[in-house]
Amino acid sequence: MKVRVYYEDTDAMGIVYHANYFKFCERARSELFLDMGIDMKNEKGFLVVKTIEANYIKPAYLGDILELDQSVDTLRKSSVVVKQNIYCKNEKIFELRIRLVYIEDMIPAIMPDKYYNFFEEYNKNFKDNQ
Repeated sequence: MKVRVYYEDTDAMGIVYHANYFKFCERARSELFLDMGIDMKNEKGFLVVKTIEANYIKPAYLGDILELDQSVDTLRKSSVVVKQNIYCKNEKIFELRIRLVYIEDMIPAIMPDKYYNFFEEYNKNFKDNQ
């Protein structure tokens, strides 16, 4: 997925504000769920953020075109760890590891097969394309 850095994404010096890297990654995850065919407002359960680990490597600037990729790091019955990277001009500038936990009725639950199988297949396809 590609994202252009707009004025609203930056601080007064034209550098991407740190919290906006999370927004870029959230958009990529949202696209992942859309690819999964998930209508988030009509699902019985959903994936929520449990933990995030971020590494800021280099800044991005106003007007930059950023490329995001993501892969499944760890897949369990009720959670998934997704690795997300942001690149600018083919150089990694940000990396994120995020643990998502599946919940139903506000408690952790086993992920439906359609979620689990999607993540398993997504990761296989990602590795095949590397």
